[in-house]
Amino acid sequence: MLVIEDERGLAAAVARGLGQEGFTVDVVHDGADGLWNAVNEPYDAVVLDILLPGLSGYEVIRRLRAARVWTPVLMLTAKDGEYDEADALDLGADDYLRKPCSYIVLVACLRALLRRGTPAARPSWPPVTSPSTRHAAGVSVPTRKYT
Repeated sequence: MLVIEDERGLAAAVARGLGQEGFTVDVVHDGADGLWNAVNEPYDAVVLDILLPGLSGYEVIRRLRAARVWTPVLMLTAKDGEYDEADALDLGADDYLRKPCSYIVLVACLRALLRRGTPAARPSWPPVTSPSTRHAAGVSVPTRKYT
């Protein structure tokens, strides 16, 4: 398991808890190091913050998917807007939790991601290159730009 989180106290607490659950955990504190680890090391899942030094979590997930790395990614972030969540999921995240969250729910989400496994090939949906939103008649309708 890879935890990419710049809040060192939170990263240590998550790593300690996941370790007690039986996971082997690596922790990095910035987006560039997290991207390097996620591309070059075989992880079962990644816990990824959005607001990171170096590269944002959005950029990390975009580059991971562009590099055809399909490791399940759970976004764990203080960004709580629905567009933040939609952007992360559209860029390739597999799940999204808002801080603070229940540790029990965090572990349950990770177990669910692990049950689904990692696809061996590119998923059938086209990846989003950059999320955008349009507003029509008072209803927000996300639009997607596919590659």
